[in-house]
Amino acid sequence: MGSFDLDNFEDLYSGDFSNYSYSTGLPSVLSDSAPCRPESLDSNNYVVVIIYVLVFLLSLLGNSLVMLVVLYSRSTCSVTDVYLLNLAMADLLFALTLPIWAASKVNGWTFGTPLCKVVSFLKEVNFYSGILLLACISVDRYLAIVHATRTLTQKRHLVKFVCLNMWLLSLILSLPILVFRKAFFPPNFSPVCYEDLGNGTAKWRLVLRILPQTFGFVLPLFVMLFCYGFTLHTLFKAHMGQKHRAMRVIFAVVLVFLLCWLPYNLVLVADTLMRTHVIQETCERRSDIDRALDATEILGFLHSCLNPVIYAFIGQKFRHGLLKIMATHGLISKEFLPKEGRPSFIGSSSGNTSTTL
Repeated sequence: MGSFDLDNFEDLYSGDFSNYSYSTGLPSVLSDSAPCRPESLDSNNYVVVIIYVLVFLLSLLGNSLVMLVVLYSRSTCSVTDVYLLNLAMADLLFALTLPIWAASKVNGWTFGTPLCKVVSFLKEVNFYSGILLLACISVDRYLAIVHATRTLTQKRHLVKFVCLNMWLLSLILSLPILVFRKAFFPPNFSPVCYEDLGNGTAKWRLVLRILPQTFGFVLPLFVMLFCYGFTLHTLFKAHMGQKHRAMRVIFAVVLVFLLCWLPYNLVLVADTLMRTHVIQETCERRSDIDRALDATEILGFLHSCLNPVIYAFIGQKFRHGLLKIMATHGLISKEFLPKEGRPSFIGSSSGNTSTTL
C-alpha cells in the first residue's frame, strides 16, 4: 500500500476521477476552499463498464482478424500493411487492459501498484504508437506519391526498422508513467491509480501532461497535415483517381483517430490552462471539465475497435483475405470468393506504391 502524505493532501487532490494517465483520479480541491465533492455517478459508471466490455470484445475480435489476414498474406503485403499490422497489435494490447479499467470504475483501484503500472503503461504505449505509426504512414504515402520514391517499398527491412523504432520511442515516452504510477488509498475515498512525484506532484504532472500532448499528438498531427496536404494536392493535380481511391482507407483511419482523440486532447488543454491559473478554477468548472474528461476518454477508448470496422467496409483486400482464409478452412464455399484479381488491402493497387489494408 502506498503511503499517503497529508501535507501534500491539497496537491494530490488536484485531479479527477477519470483514472487516466494524465490525471490523479482524486477529487479536486481549490486553494482557498474545501474539496470539491464529486456528484454520485454510480449509474453512469455501470454504463461505462458496459461500453468498456463491448469495446474489449469488438477490439479483441476485430484486431485479431486484421493480424490474421495480414500475416496470412505476408508474402504480398505492402509497406502500409506492415504499419497497420503494428497498429492492430497496439490496439489489441490496449484492449486487454479494458476489463481492468472497467472494474476500477465500479470499485476504485483495488489491483495494487504492479498492475497499476502495467495497465497504465500499456495505455500510454497504445496512445503514442497509434499516432506515431499513422504519422509514418503519412510520410510513406507522401514519399511514394509526391516524390515517387520506392526506397521503403523495395526494402521492407527498413519498414520493420522504422516500426521497431516507433515502438521504442513509444516505450521511452511512456516510461514516466511506468516509474511514477502507484496505487493509493486516500481516506474517505476509493483507491486510485495515479502518479506519485513527491513534493512537486502538481508541477511534474503538468510536465507529464505536456509531454504526450506535444510529442505524442501535436507534432505527429502536424506531420500528417503536412504530408497529406501535399499528397492530396498531388493526387488532384495529376488526376490520379486510382491512387486517390487507394487512399480512402488511410484517410478514414486518420479521420477516425482524430475524431476519437482530438476532443480528449482539447479538454486536456482546457484543464491544463485551469491548473496553471490561466483561467480561473472553480468547483463548477472543475466538475464540468471532469465530466468532459470522462466522456472524451470513453471516445478515445472506443478507437481501439474502430479500425477493423473501417477495413471491413472500405478495404477490399481485407474482405478478400478473410473470405479466402474461411474458404481454405472450409468455413464457406469458394463461390463466395471475388472473381477479380487480388485487390489491394485498403482499396486500389498502384504498383509498388500501393497501400493495402
